[in-house]
Amino acid sequence: QSDLNKFEESIYKWSQNFIRIFQQFSPSGLKLPKLHSWIYHVIDSIQNFGAINGYTTETYESLHREYVKVPYRLSNKKNIEAQLMQIIRRQSIAKITSQNQSTNLEITPRAFKFSSKLYEFSLMNALSFFEEKKIEPNIDDKMKTGFDQFLACMDSYLDLIKISEIDIAQIKIIIYGSVTLENGAIMRANNSYHQNPWFSNISVIMNSEELFEYSSDQGVCYGQVLLIAKIEIEKGKPSLNLALIQWYDFKSQSQPYCYGCPRLQIKELYNFIEIEAIQDIVHIIPRFRSKNEFFVNNFIF
Repeated sequence: QSDLNKFEESIYKWSQNFIRIFQQFSPSGLKLPKLHSWIYHVIDSIQNFGAINGYTTETYESLHREYVKVPYRLSNKKNIEAQLMQIIRRQSIAKITSQNQSTNLEITPRAFKFSSKLYEFSLMNALSFFEEKKIEPNIDDKMKTGFDQFLACMDSYLDLIKISEIDIAQIKIIIYGSVTLENGAIMRANNSYHQNPWFSNISVIMNSEELFEYSSDQGVCYGQVLLIAKIEIEKGKPSLNLALIQWYDFKSQSQPYCYGCPRLQIKELYNFIEIEAIQDIVHIIPRFRSKNEFFVNNFIF
């Protein structure tokens, strides 16, 4: 016990000197989980569990990667704190909807009717493929944005569903212009559908247990489809049916509705979600004489 008392005094003296010297260089003022645990909890841990040879901060490091590093890569590096919160929110929505579907690749997923095959390439060659396609004059800006976000969002999605032992050389990507959803609606992400670009707006229903954590339209979130992709992992395993989504959010938290319709803005937030998680196609229209303001047309039938 006397050794622990001496150890506790040493920790306290060391931490005071450490904070005094380095606090001015820390954006958070050294309010760090590791430092807090070391100063206030390590002695109790020794008393309760014995030697700290296995003392680890792996949990915090894992959370830092999932909730800071990955979202940071998906952002445009501007107004970063707000973007991180929004990206985490959308990733949680994607995770919630994915949990309602099977993520076990050994189970055959629902069959969808894909049509208008646009591109096919391997994941290893994706970067060079996207760079070549982006300079083509007939590629719409929305699809170019999808190309820019594809690899980061794919990394995030594969981390989310925790698929292990993937041979990247065998992964094949097929981009389609449209797919028929379970309810018969046709979802499109096409540069030229009857000589006009068409990128469908969609609705995604959230898990009822998580509704209180997010801003949603009575449990529904909205997004625009940038790419429709079938990901073939390897021969003998079912493919992943995914849509790359750019998300809408409420334009104003204080006035989220206008004329009885959700009042939205498009955000620089992107995720892959499973096509199975998409509820329906929705009609979203721009507000006249307003920049980045949209209405969900609740009156169309």
